[in-house]
Amino acid sequence: MGEGAGLDGAIDYHIVNSLGWGSLRPLQAAAVPAVRSGDDCILIAPTAGGKTEAAVFPLLSSMVQGEWRGLTILYVTPLRALLNNLYPRITAYGEWLGRTVGLWHGDVGDTERKRLLAEPPDILLTTPESLEAMLVSRRVDHDRFFSNVRAIVIDELHSFAGSDRGWHLLGVLARLERIAGRSIQRVGLSATVGNPQEIGRWLQEGEFEATSARELRVVSEPVAASAPEPEVMLDFVGSVANAARVIAKLHRGEKRLVFCESRRVSEQIAFELRELGVETFVSHSSLSAEERRRSEQAFAEAQNTVIVATSTLELGIDIGDLDRVIQIDAPRTVASFLQRLGRTGRRPGTTRNTLFLATNSDAFLEAAGLLLLWKRGFVEPITPPPHPLHLTAQQLLALALQEGAYGASAWREWWGDLALMDDAEEVLDYLRHKEFLVDDGGLLMIGPAAEKTFGRRHFMDLLSSFDAEKELRVVAGNKEIGFISPLALPRQGSGENKPILMNGRAWRIENVNWERFEVVVSPVPHKGDVRWHSGAIAMSFELMRAQRDVLLGETPDVPMSRRAVERLDLVREVRADQVAPDRLVVTRSGHDLHFWTWAGLKANQTIRAGLDGPGGESYNDVMVLRGVGDLGRLSDVEFENVLPHVPPDMVDTLKFSAALPERTAVRTLSERFADREGADLVAVDARQVPSLRLDGVEST
Repeated sequence: MGEGAGLDGAIDYHIVNSLGWGSLRPLQAAAVPAVRSGDDCILIAPTAGGKTEAAVFPLLSSMVQGEWRGLTILYVTPLRALLNNLYPRITAYGEWLGRTVGLWHGDVGDTERKRLLAEPPDILLTTPESLEAMLVSRRVDHDRFFSNVRAIVIDELHSFAGSDRGWHLLGVLARLERIAGRSIQRVGLSATVGNPQEIGRWLQEGEFEATSARELRVVSEPVAASAPEPEVMLDFVGSVANAARVIAKLHRGEKRLVFCESRRVSEQIAFELRELGVETFVSHSSLSAEERRRSEQAFAEAQNTVIVATSTLELGIDIGDLDRVIQIDAPRTVASFLQRLGRTGRRPGTTRNTLFLATNSDAFLEAAGLLLLWKRGFVEPITPPPHPLHLTAQQLLALALQEGAYGASAWREWWGDLALMDDAEEVLDYLRHKEFLVDDGGLLMIGPAAEKTFGRRHFMDLLSSFDAEKELRVVAGNKEIGFISPLALPRQGSGENKPILMNGRAWRIENVNWERFEVVVSPVPHKGDVRWHSGAIAMSFELMRAQRDVLLGETPDVPMSRRAVERLDLVREVRADQVAPDRLVVTRSGHDLHFWTWAGLKANQTIRAGLDGPGGESYNDVMVLRGVGDLGRLSDVEFENVLPHVPPDMVDTLKFSAALPERTAVRTLSERFADREGADLVAVDARQVPSLRLDGVEST
């Protein structure tokens, strides 16, 4: 490796002799001094960019040279499958130095857990939910098990930061630091994000002894000047079946990863490909863990094959070298596209590539808009969900489980300056008032309301920040295939028994056992279908405005097939009356006013609230308004405190909402569905229009 690499000599030796590497990748080399300094770090590179080694090699070096003993490094990911994938790799790295690595998540058996507790490993791979389960378990001696922790690696940080799981992770990490009695170095691994410094500072919230907080170092993979431009192409195929035919004909002999935006489409594509004689595997969240592992392993070892996946394979699961990425329709963000694009071009002499296959006109426009943003160099900023008071309640209750009881005025000591706990006093008052927590001589402990609401299965429902969709287990013989939504079952009494699709194959439903929540199936040769629950997709303001720019004449600078060029012309012709270069378009259809904002669903719902909630519907591109005679007043609305309307019955969709006053839970949901900045920008556009009065609108 050469002198000055900054790694322990044994690691240098094994990098050359065990891995066969001539040198570290640029990101890995740049990360060594940053991580070894002890500062908090954000390491940014595409999928398969070597981020794991960029964090683990310098931390192992610090472990050996600093003579760290006991459990000193935690490695956290959002997915069990990713942990399983990383475990043998990191175990091998530990063995170079005589250090041990452990794995702990929901699928790890009790015998192995007892072994880990008796002999703590040097590195533990786990999830935030499993960490919290250990914190509240009476079987775990917290002080002994966690007191030596010095560093935590958070893999797929962008995935955590953009969801409630990120707030949950920070809450758990702050409590771990108080147990360890020291600030734990935080090393986040992320794909490309638009605001790495902001996400890094968010990651540092709640650190122990924040007055002496570590520096933040952001290390990004440099783009080599000689790196070839990615090969990205846009095609229009018109249907899922046609997409399968194109995939079957192209790139024969190569390994192809096909990304879909829904489980349903992934199953349809996989079935069609198998019908065309293509060796095909499937990976999505509703397949059984065993089926996913089998598919991913078989795909990693095969050639001339296809794996069809949802975003589950967007994260860092190793499926070997890829030749091609094919995208059905369009991902929801540029950042997601960059993750998928980064799956290819990792071998010398190969180029990153993605082929977009749009199955309908709307998806084609979405793909064109996304590619326009990408060519402009835009990447979405990651924004942690606002107003996370339901997780504030969860953390206060979890601390009572962890400690048995804690001082009514001492809770602040556990989370430092973590923004999650800014309004904890308000939440705590409600928890005490409703007896989720009870006060015994100044000590707070779990009360009867918490026992009743969350006490099932030893409070397991309290230890996860998300609710999984309730699905039925699908079984063929004694083999578990996956899980299916009740929506996919034939309507009771309809006499229908259409086959369902699962793992790319069709199955007849033989029996539904509602007591066991299980579906027994048998294989059939003819095509079926499958559905899972899904809500409206709220697209970003930037993506919608890019689609508007495409309709107004901008074309993404990527190769397009002849079919795509023809479809682009048709889409522009069909939607010509919905856009104008110098103004927003308002049209009338009967009693409805169509306001073409191209601002995204969240901005449109915020605008509707600012207009005092007129009737109608909101979509990503348009608002349908009833009973509005004058839109001119939109330019006078101050959106700073405007909240979209959320029906009270939606509160049940918010995890831990039972531990909040209803008005607080509704406000939390409303805050998460607000886009005030987008609404303000629409209002600015409205000021440029002389009149938006209904009587001045042209009928359509």
